Amino acid sequence: MSEPINPGTDNQAPGTYKEVGPRGGQVTDPRLVHIDKGDRLPPTQEKGHKWEKQ
Repeated sequence: MSEPINPGTDNQAPGTYKEVGPRGGQVTDPRLVHIDKGDRLPPTQEKGHKWEKQ
């Protein structure tokens, strides 16, 4: 498992990312987003949440 990534981070590998808690734990009703090469990760539903590549 990789380190969770902060929202707003750009130049991540293209693919699907899942919203996780501050330390990578499960969150209720997580968002799934797909980004393309060079896209920036969007904001999360709550402050402190991060993104994890699926």
